[in-house]
Amino acid sequence: MATDPTQRTYRAPCPGCGAPVEFRSAQSTHAVCGYCQSTVVRSGEVLTRLGKMAELFDDHSPLQLMASGRIQLDGKDLPFSLIGRLQYKSDAGVWTEWVAFLQDGSMATLGEDNGAYVFTRPIDPGRELPEAARFRIGTTTAINGKPYSVAYTGQAQLISAQGELPKLPPLGQPFGMVELRSSDGEVVSIDYSHTPPGVERGKAVLLDDLQLQGLKDESAKDEKGRQFNCPHCGAPVQVQLATTKSLTCGSCASIIDLSSGVGGELRSAEQDEPVRPIIPLGAKGQLQGVHWQVVGFQHRMGVEPGDDEHFGWSEYLLYNQKRGFAFLVDSEEGWSMVRPTTGAPQMAANGRSATYLGTQYDLKYHYEAETTYVLGEFYWQVTRGQKTSNRDFASAKGLLSMEQTPNEVTWSSGDKLASDTVVQAFKLQDKKDVLQRDDPGPFVAAKGVGCATIILIAVVILILLIILSNCSGSSGSGYRSSGGSFGGYSSGGSHK
Repeated sequence: MATDPTQRTYRAPCPGCGAPVEFRSAQSTHAVCGYCQSTVVRSGEVLTRLGKMAELFDDHSPLQLMASGRIQLDGKDLPFSLIGRLQYKSDAGVWTEWVAFLQDGSMATLGEDNGAYVFTRPIDPGRELPEAARFRIGTTTAINGKPYSVAYTGQAQLISAQGELPKLPPLGQPFGMVELRSSDGEVVSIDYSHTPPGVERGKAVLLDDLQLQGLKDESAKDEKGRQFNCPHCGAPVQVQLATTKSLTCGSCASIIDLSSGVGGELRSAEQDEPVRPIIPLGAKGQLQGVHWQVVGFQHRMGVEPGDDEHFGWSEYLLYNQKRGFAFLVDSEEGWSMVRPTTGAPQMAANGRSATYLGTQYDLKYHYEAETTYVLGEFYWQVTRGQKTSNRDFASAKGLLSMEQTPNEVTWSSGDKLASDTVVQAFKLQDKKDVLQRDDPGPFVAAKGVGCATIILIAVVILILLIILSNCSGSSGSGYRSSGGSFGGYSSGGSHK
């Protein structure tokens, strides 16, 4: 019977306070003392104090140091432990990366991915990488002969750390970050905080599949440290989620920027012309076998290029402690449930189709979108007037949406939902009529329906279309739905 290999650990007094600092991995060069927050660097068996690490912001993740789990890698079932935590900030938001120490002695990263999780390991890119500024959003590059789409480029900086760390960028100093994604769901992160840049590759994971032990019992937090007065009207404001980067005041509906933290300088933007959500903030419901809570709401408007007719739709931001975030979209075409993808679908050169995980999706809409009203809390820095360029695709298997900003491309995928499903999920029978939408679905012949019946139905539909066309006098102008986006703008990047 195989046993776990013996790992030599090294423990020495902290140069700052004398408390024990332990190194479990020979690859770890830095650690943060859990008592005095001193940053120490290891050189052989000598610890040197570099300074004091900034205090962690409490993200109330279910993860914590020394939580352990198992993951399937290269056909092997490998145990791992979480021994360190790094917190970063970029123009896209704040995110956390956990350092995982595997049984075979190697290191990996368990990071956030648009509210979900991705497990990555260091790789050799097989070539010298260009400077971060050379990568362009939406272009294709190759890593070890495999094509990847450039999904994010920008500047990031380390803001805090905890535990044992194999790498430690200078605190608060910006460095380049590039995210690549493939059509089969892989993500590659390129970190330019050191030379040569660090490269990690991986895929999305569910916390339940990692068989994690030693998690926090709950993510509820102490509200005492997350209360403040609205900068616009002075009313008390409470933050319900520690991942929140923007929220709205319950009294005046101003959008409040929390990117600097509650203790930082708060900025607010007044909103008018409120759009009331039909599903109330805080509502809880079960969709697709997962328990969700509504934490945010945004209304968006879109317009097709060369057209002056605008259309609108609403998006409800849903949260689950272990599944992260999802979007419940309400449009004239019906309800849909979508989540940001880890990989990047491969879009055809003409932009008329996209392929993801072996399925081809055909383009339905191409339009410019703008956020016009927001309520609640968001894990990215949302602002009124935020604009994206969108493409919506569909297939018999579901929906696919692409949103692009100057420095990021975000893809989302999901499925349509029946109106009754939404009503039952959130127990809103009293609002059934208000929530009712057209629930179109793919035409599927029922059992017992013969070919002759299908042909007859097609002929009848064709005759009706000809009659309607003649009556309207239209020269082929088709109906353009105001379906809107299948997914919301998110803060993108594989570890954000």
